[in-house]
Amino acid sequence: MLMKCRFCALWGFFLLLMVACQQVTPTAEPLPTLPPTVTGTATAVNTPTATSAPSATATPPPPPATPTPLPTAVPSPTPTEEVVSAAEPAQTATPIQQEGWIGPYTFPPNTNPLTGLPMRADLLAQRPLAIKISNYPPLVRPQYGLGRADLLFEHYAEGSATRFTAVFYSQGADLVGSVRSGRLIDLEIPMMYDAAFAYSGASGPVRLRFRDSPFFGRIISPDFAHGGFERIPEEGKALEHTLYTNTDTLRYLLDERGENHAPTLANHMAFSAEPPEGGAAVSRFAINYIGTYANWFYQAGSNQYLRWTDGEPHLDAGTEEQLSFSNVIVVGAHHQETDIIEDVGGNLSIQIQLWGEGPVSIFRNGQRFEGVWRRTDPSHMLTFYDKDGNILPLTPGTSFFHIVPLGFTGLVEG
Repeated sequence: MLMKCRFCALWGFFLLLMVACQQVTPTAEPLPTLPPTVTGTATAVNTPTATSAPSATATPPPPPATPTPLPTAVPSPTPTEEVVSAAEPAQTATPIQQEGWIGPYTFPPNTNPLTGLPMRADLLAQRPLAIKISNYPPLVRPQYGLGRADLLFEHYAEGSATRFTAVFYSQGADLVGSVRSGRLIDLEIPMMYDAAFAYSGASGPVRLRFRDSPFFGRIISPDFAHGGFERIPEEGKALEHTLYTNTDTLRYLLDERGENHAPTLANHMAFSAEPPEGGAAVSRFAINYIGTYANWFYQAGSNQYLRWTDGEPHLDAGTEEQLSFSNVIVVGAHHQETDIIEDVGGNLSIQIQLWGEGPVSIFRNGQRFEGVWRRTDPSHMLTFYDKDGNILPLTPGTSFFHIVPLGFTGLVEG
């Protein structure tokens, strides 16, 4: 059990030296066949215009000559700090709450704004926690705590590997990790949910941006000589894959700073138990990143999507249960390579521009819905709209976000 106290500055500095912000580019390997095999057609997340689509680790079925397009993405060339809300769709002075919906304008008492589900008042009074968690190499799986997150983001780190940012609010976890280093996208996610952010380390330029961020007061990291983490060595695992934390300890540290209070949310997601019109029936699909791939299968009885990663059921090591989510959301965003060197291999950091707008595919209730996402203010969550500008609601429950480049053709139905 972690000690609920601050480690001394010397120990934090020692951790800083130990935590390597390293990322090794994975070697592409043939994908094993996953029963039941996804054999459908690939559809582009949007017509390739800004960033060329990455090649999947295995060759998916070829995309059709004319992929099903989504509304054209309009990535903003300006950094998040300068984004203004002028692009937000026009609304009436008094927005009308849809009957039967939870949010985005009103929420029933004791309702989790991140899931639309009931939540205890004492938990609502705490701050959400965003925690950086490894997903490469495969030996880091199964990770601890992923199944307890309300929201889980998967994105490219650099090279071809992906990494997670997990947002915990309604549930805690006795062990979370392995905890890894932060990336530029983590300047965005904690801002969306007014969350604290825990991570293990960062490259020098990224660390400086965290230090200068509006949420620096609620960052917890060995980068800044903070306690709250422990090493759990395991044979065959490199040092950088052995750092863990837990949500109770992180909240204790936030309590000490006076930072563990209810979030101030600038906008809200929308939820509806009944899916909107216009969906296409899709019971299974795959997301083929360059160095890893995920398969999702809809389980109608539980209204959940079950996840496989690289051909194996993806489990939470703490519960030994397979990861499942109510919504799977594929967000296309402009990926801009920077001049920041992230690892000893010379891989460059990627700025994933989660501002402006872009294409989105939402999977809920066994159906796929197409639309656009928008985020026009640094403190805003992503909001989703159909082609007519109507809000696309999620089904109440947890959500998994796949962040992919514009023009991504690794979304395969079957």
